[in-house]
Amino acid sequence: MTHSVDAILDATGLNCPEPVMMLHNKVRDLAPGGLLKVIATDPSTRRDIPKFCVFLGHELVEQQEEAGTYLYWIRKKAD
Repeated sequence: MTHSVDAILDATGLNCPEPVMMLHNKVRDLAPGGLLKVIATDPSTRRDIPKFCVFLGHELVEQQEEAGTYLYWIRKKAD
């Protein structure tokens, strides 16, 4: 599925907790309703990013895994 994103966060090569910390900062700068694509290689993001979205009320639009790379599309909640 193709998504038109407003920002991209490349957390490739980073391990827990760095991807989620970077995600928190990136989402804060995103406009309400904005779509963020996250690229990560840490398998723990499969657990951490969905929990992050639920906890803070953002929508996890889609997630995929491609050869050890994890992709997430997150829509920031409306203020």
